[in-house]
Amino acid sequence: MRWRGREGSSNVEDRRGQGGGFGGGFGRGGFGLPSGSQGPRIGIPTGGRGGGIGIVGILIILGILWFAGINPLDMLNGGGGGSPVVVGNQPGGGTGVPTDEEGQFVSVVLKETEDSWGRIFQEAGKHYVEPTLVLFTGQVQSACGFASAATGPFYCPGDQKLYIDLGFFDELSRKFGAPGDFAQAYVIAHEVGHHVQNLLGVLPQVDKARRQSSRSDANELSVRLELQADCLAGVWARDADAKGILEVGDIDEALNAASQIGDDTLQRRSQGYVVPDSFTHGTSAQRSQWFNRGYKQGSVDACDTFS
Repeated sequence: MRWRGREGSSNVEDRRGQGGGFGGGFGRGGFGLPSGSQGPRIGIPTGGRGGGIGIVGILIILGILWFAGINPLDMLNGGGGGSPVVVGNQPGGGTGVPTDEEGQFVSVVLKETEDSWGRIFQEAGKHYVEPTLVLFTGQVQSACGFASAATGPFYCPGDQKLYIDLGFFDELSRKFGAPGDFAQAYVIAHEVGHHVQNLLGVLPQVDKARRQSSRSDANELSVRLELQADCLAGVWARDADAKGILEVGDIDEALNAASQIGDDTLQRRSQGYVVPDSFTHGTSAQRSQWFNRGYKQGSVDACDTFS
């Protein structure tokens, strides 16, 4: 992917190195790529021997937070009241283009999606609201709750932000066998696809339908939602290719990544067998097929996975 020298998005919030956080677990409402982890997504830390840290320990922690400029009430309320503490490559807080190579790469990809979807929405007589991409390390607080890196990259419709621990890219290459910068770009484009679904009203409709469905039917709706996000990522890839950004082999990298994180492949790798009723993202064949469909046709209309 020819990304160096291109403009990066300023809608990047760098929380890397911040770490920590008081656990409540990753709440309902996040949509993302599976990380392959079979651990629980929701949980409260149990503490060590003795049944917890006690009131004195809590008061000490609260005092440290206040001294560090963090309002504990914001953390308890899901962060709604104030600005997050930003560390890493953006001294002084706020959003902007990171200075390190990995950060610059994701900001360029995000910028390219902003340009593509901004134009597509404008041609349809709509306004594209640009999302914010949050870089974090270990675990992070979002409007959807607390999430760990084991959750994988995800999109939270509650704050219209994409969340990525860049360590996932190393895992994507080393553990899942999907190397390449455009494999990483596909991951970002997939999460942006969820944002597009949110703006188009697809996410709230599907969320409502899932609440009223059986578990197997809810999983089926989730699969259709994820496959549509894959297709929308393909629509962006078509636009990026038309701009001359893609190199030979880039689409193959994305198709391989989509295949390597299919539900059937992940289950077969982790447990040795496949349980189709538990699928939430689609099979390897489905994921690569829908990405390729979006890329070949380059149209949002081609991404109707619900018909």
